[in-house]
Amino acid sequence: MINLLAINLKDLLNPEFYINNGGLWVLLFIVFAETGLMVGFFLPGDSLLFVAGIYSEKLVARLIPGGAGSDFINLLILLILISVCGILGNITGFWFGRKSGPFLFHRKDSFLFKKRHLYQAKDFYDKHGGQAIVFARFLPIVRTFAPIIAGIVDMDRKKFVLYNIIGCVAWVFAMLFAGHYLQKLFMARFDFDLTKHLEVIVIGIVLITTLPVLYKLFFGKRESHEQEAASRKDKLS
Repeated sequence: MINLLAINLKDLLNPEFYINNGGLWVLLFIVFAETGLMVGFFLPGDSLLFVAGIYSEKLVARLIPGGAGSDFINLLILLILISVCGILGNITGFWFGRKSGPFLFHRKDSFLFKKRHLYQAKDFYDKHGGQAIVFARFLPIVRTFAPIIAGIVDMDRKKFVLYNIIGCVAWVFAMLFAGHYLQKLFMARFDFDLTKHLEVIVIGIVLITTLPVLYKLFFGKRESHEQEAASRKDKLS
């Protein structure tokens, strides 16, 4: 049994904690929650899948005693199960967005809410909707809210489902197989065990996947303001 009172923030951000204490079923729930429920945006999706690739045999053994007998089949089983949960998670987020969309489009502007942002998001999804859904999978926080926004702006359902499947399978495949085979490569070539340095690896994955988000957050507005200023200058001249 897990002592819930002994769990701290460090545990919640540590992917190995979920695998050692919850196993496969907790892993599947976390993937579903991070990709479909707004409250799941803080969960360690990328690093969790990377570590799951390293411990693939241990995870599958919870489902099939002794494992599947092959590293590739173990990974394939995880790929299918995790992809299903990730796809269903995004569909849940999309459904929620669709239900709340009409209310938001009829809501009056306030200090925190501007309707023009919804129209901008709708224009973006109309032009780049499929690519946005695929690439959002590889970006923390963004992948949690992307399907919800897609539902709010009423993105075409068939288009969303298609790119949802493509993005999810690509994301899960990349993270699982990278974790598993990089562990084997480093052990064979350098006798370096990644499992003994997971904290550093997790920090590295978080930095790599969040840098695009941070860049857009801090520099995107500046570029937007500069473009607006240039546009106004052109109009005046």
